[in-house]
Amino acid sequence: MQSSNPVLNRSSAFAPGQGQAYPGAAPYGQPGPYGQPGQQGYGGPGMPPQQYQGAPAGSRPMTLDDVIVKTSITLAVVVVAAALAWWRIPTDLVTPAFLGGALVAFALGMVLSFSRKINPALVMAYAVAEGVFLGIGSKFIAGYVDDAGIVVQAVLATMVTAGMTLATYKYFAIKVTPKFTKMVVIATMGFAGVILINFIASLLGFNSGIGGFGPMGLLFAAIGAGLAVFNLILDFDMIEQGVKHGAPQNEAWRAAFGLTVTLVWLYWNLLRILAILRGGD
Repeated sequence: MQSSNPVLNRSSAFAPGQGQAYPGAAPYGQPGPYGQPGQQGYGGPGMPPQQYQGAPAGSRPMTLDDVIVKTSITLAVVVVAAALAWWRIPTDLVTPAFLGGALVAFALGMVLSFSRKINPALVMAYAVAEGVFLGIGSKFIAGYVDDAGIVVQAVLATMVTAGMTLATYKYFAIKVTPKFTKMVVIATMGFAGVILINFIASLLGFNSGIGGFGPMGLLFAAIGAGLAVFNLILDFDMIEQGVKHGAPQNEAWRAAFGLTVTLVWLYWNLLRILAILRGGD
């Protein structure tokens, strides 16, 4: 089963149905490379999880702690870059920095999304570019409502929404079915296509209202936030499967990048919703 997040789709480590628990894994029940167990499951019979006879540093299976740590690092870089962009970029460079951050983040996001091997340095570069975009964009929206506190409210709303989504996924044992996945994939691709076309049209002087602060903007921001929540569910499931089936440790960077993309998307749409409901002064 595939996630709608293309970041997680590029690695077979997050697709246990493809017949291997991690790259180079031996057939079920057979010894794996470096003395690792075969496909009996991470922590299954044959060898305790912490023992890897002669295994190189990057060959042990990914753990949930790995994902949490690397996601925290990536989000921290986004926050620091956003703060610096907010306070340090001169007024006459705001527009070029905003567009540059968006374009660089998009380009790096595409490279990372379609890379078979994740590059932590590119993940950090993406986090910096995304931070510049978010910092300037957040400052603009805070100025629109004349209240910088709206950014804190959006951050808290993002954390609460993500936490509630995770709790719902875990405690209600949500089953991610192929039909649900397909629906989210199609909806996400369609939504992204509309946003991209609208962005290009806006550069040419056409204003559809999708990216604005009117009723149409509110509608699309709500749709975007809803799709981000559904993508979080899919990504939580894929990360859980990756940990369960022994994805390589380095894949934690892919998971961290995927979560960062979705959380940034969720934050931006929640910020827009709050701004639209508040209205400009």
